[in-house]
Amino acid sequence: MEYVALLRGINVGGNNKVVMSELREQIAAEGFGHVRTYINSGNLLFEAGADAPREDVTQAVEDLLARRYDFPIRLALLTAQDYVAELRNLPDWWHGEVARRDALFYTRGLDRGHVRERIEAMELGDEAVHFGEHAVFWGKFDEKSFLKTAYHKRLLREDFYRQVTIRSGSTVEKIAAMLSQDRG
Repeated sequence: MEYVALLRGINVGGNNKVVMSELREQIAAEGFGHVRTYINSGNLLFEAGADAPREDVTQAVEDLLARRYDFPIRLALLTAQDYVAELRNLPDWWHGEVARRDALFYTRGLDRGHVRERIEAMELGDEAVHFGEHAVFWGKFDEKSFLKTAYHKRLLREDFYRQVTIRSGSTVEKIAAMLSQDRG
């Protein structure tokens, strides 16, 4: 079974440094196969045995991160199948004329209902939100009005902010392309 692990808050502004080549080696040493990464922001793809329960895979990765790094690293772990299915269910605006697109992936243990409630309480500017199974997809339509969006003005202040791991729309799509390359 193929997995996508999205690590939160690493290699940002020189803090919480994780060398991707070392992370690939560490994950492989745990017995996972076909390990690869995309850019330096904690995007990890790997394979686990088909009979390995997802919870066990998640725990193994979390344990490795806790052993190897002296700062906490939250992660979102999705099967490749779940990741691709999530993207298939996106609204049309995600693929349209959007100035900025971001996906806020839920990390383990996050109260998704609370996230939805907090975002739905925001007054959205020139933006749209889609609540997926594993992430919130957020589009900002006009670059000139970005500073007036709820995304810019409110998100950083939310209590759940440190429990989501954000990826740009282009990174989301690149990971999907990497998964597709592996399949076909």
